[in-house]
Amino acid sequence: MNSADQHAEPVVVTISNSAKEDAHAVFEVLRRAYACDREAGDRPEYVSEGHATVWTATFDVATALAPAAPVRLTEPVEAEMQGGYWAVDRMTETLAAAFEVERRGTAAGDQEKDVQLRLLSRTG
Repeated sequence: MNSADQHAEPVVVTISNSAKEDAHAVFEVLRRAYACDREAGDRPEYVSEGHATVWTATFDVATALAPAAPVRLTEPVEAEMQGGYWAVDRMTETLAAAFEVERRGTAAGDQEKDVQLRLLSRTG
């Protein structure tokens, strides 16, 4: 398949209830693996200390750039992914190479699915 035959396979990833350093670690794993709508130097920041913050980025999983390697987190990360079935499954596999992945829920639609995950550091 050449680049003219490829089509975008976007997955929207949302991270909440996490330390900004851990959110950054997850986004960096995904940014190394796939094209992203965020600049390389873009880091999650708190809008207001002490309040809930949600970070979002969109990744195109049509072409993998690099394999994921295990990354350490300081605490579990709550992540939600939304996109086409194949694209979300591919991104879940990428995350599973870097983290322990607990599936928290799934909502399936006609063309897309929404998956809630809890990511933890690999233990061994």
